[in-house]
Amino acid sequence: MEQLIPSAVLLIETNLIRNTHTVEIHVPGSVFFLYFAKLGNCLENEGVVPLNNKIFDPNMTNHTITYYHFPLSPPSRAALLLVRALGIKHDLKIVNITNGEQNTPEFLKINPFHTVPAIDDNGFYVYDSSIIMKYLSKKYAKDDSLFPNDTKKCTIVEERLYFASNYLFQSFRDYIIPVMFGNEQPSTEKAKAFDQNLRQLNDFLENEKWVAGTNITVADFSIITIVSTAEAIMFDVNKYANVSAWYKRSKEAMASFGYEEINQSGAEQFGNVFKTKLKQFV
Repeated sequence: MEQLIPSAVLLIETNLIRNTHTVEIHVPGSVFFLYFAKLGNCLENEGVVPLNNKIFDPNMTNHTITYYHFPLSPPSRAALLLVRALGIKHDLKIVNITNGEQNTPEFLKINPFHTVPAIDDNGFYVYDSSIIMKYLSKKYAKDDSLFPNDTKKCTIVEERLYFASNYLFQSFRDYIIPVMFGNEQPSTEKAKAFDQNLRQLNDFLENEKWVAGTNITVADFSIITIVSTAEAIMFDVNKYANVSAWYKRSKEAMASFGYEEINQSGAEQFGNVFKTKLKQFV
């Protein structure tokens, strides 16, 4: 009989810190061992500055931040994709939640809410994916295209980030948590609630190429990690035409930032864990 990891903990971040939860999941050990084995293959590529991207700032070549990451987390993948898009050199630190590294005194000094992602920018600590993306865009992007200075454009971006955190991701969490952490069968009603938010995303994208305006912004980074993870657990995210077109467009736009390595790989690993849990109901 396959041994189970007794204390494998998956951190599910919300963008409202007061609502952050830590929950425990018991999954076959081979799933996590395979995950960490695959993870090792991509670490050596981190810190590479993508010189061919339009938002790269040459002044960033000598600056390094420390990025605390867990690849199964959609919010953690979103902010890491942005780090790569901005061309920021980074020391990638995997927070091994299977042995409680998120609760060590060292990590709690960086993020007292013990969630990923978090960054250390020369002694300045930032946590929560939306806050990290805003901070990095404001400090290191060579223009304001990712997080606009214009009040109205900025407001739309923040509205979409709010939607991503409090509606799209929240309904996703509501669906997966009882299955992964409560050994419950998937809820049809909760699946419908998530689908309703996909439909709202489709409405946002009516006559728009990007979720918050005429160009890609941090909101696209935030939402694509949720959508890709939902697809990995068998939601049909392409049944909505606008979402499908945006999803394809975004993956192509983010390809040079390491989309497959950073996001798709993590989404698929999440999907594998979820599908493993579903086998108990067959």
